[in-house]
Amino acid sequence: MEGLSVADANLLMYLHPSKSRNVSQSILRELGSLPFKFNETFDGVLLAYDVNILDKQAKILSGVHPYFGLRLKANLLLFSPKPDMLLEGKVVKLSQESIHVIVLGFSSAIITAENIHGEFKYRTKDKEELFASKSHKRHVIKVGTMI
Repeated sequence: MEGLSVADANLLMYLHPSKSRNVSQSILRELGSLPFKFNETFDGVLLAYDVNILDKQAKILSGVHPYFGLRLKANLLLFSPKPDMLLEGKVVKLSQESIHVIVLGFSSAIITAENIHGEFKYRTKDKEELFASKSHKRHVIKVGTMI
């Protein structure tokens, strides 16, 4: 699927000295707050990460609140959708004006009536809403369909 990418990143993480007792747990806790939120630094949504600590000794930064910095090497799985990109998703709701889709199990997308191909016509069959193709009878979009 378009929009998924793997990136190698060199990160610098600053931790408070109170977190120095268990550094690896503190790093994972900080990184654990990033997944499934858009991050401008990564220009996308972080889905998964694998991190290695490069420094065996941290550098203490001077200032009012001294922090120490650690260099990290991380492999990141990013989701960065762009306009006109092809994505796959599961249909969760249909209406005459739109198709609602969940992409990758966490991101919501809506296809409006202007963007639904003219070949498809909205119908209600046996109290089930669907978009049916005019040229291919078996080609239908209904709740649960992957598009």
